Amino acid sequence: MIQKLRDHGYKITHQRLAIARILADSEGHPSVENIHIQLKEAFPTMSIATVYRNIVLIKSLGEVLELGFPDGSNRYDGNKPYSHPHVICIRCKRIVDPDLDSLDEMKKEVSLETGFKIMNHRLDFFGVCSDCMAETA
Repeated sequence: MIQKLRDHGYKITHQRLAIARILADSEGHPSVENIHIQLKEAFPTMSIATVYRNIVLIKSLGEVLELGFPDGSNRYDGNKPYSHPHVICIRCKRIVDPDLDSLDEMKKEVSLETGFKIMNHRLDFFGVCSDCMAETA
């Protein structure tokens, strides 16, 4: 991420570096609000708009994947900034990236059936995670 920002002439500020670090290190697909909360202590004057602008910039460089949801609670993936499936808990909103060996075959099948050249995809599975199920048991 940082190299891509440099390559495109962007300054690497302390704030930008901290945002990129959270995106790159997080496995939990954080929201803008979550990132802002994580950085509030180190950068008390940083606005949520600054976090959002930097994520949009990093996304425009292809270094983060945005997962948009109808309720506006967008989440971001800096570990895998390319199309891949997600499993989302409908209770706690946890997001997990499953490795699906059959995904390539599924894309080929969709392409053959529809005649489309598949450029991108979004595959989300919704359910209840094991932690939330344990709470109700």
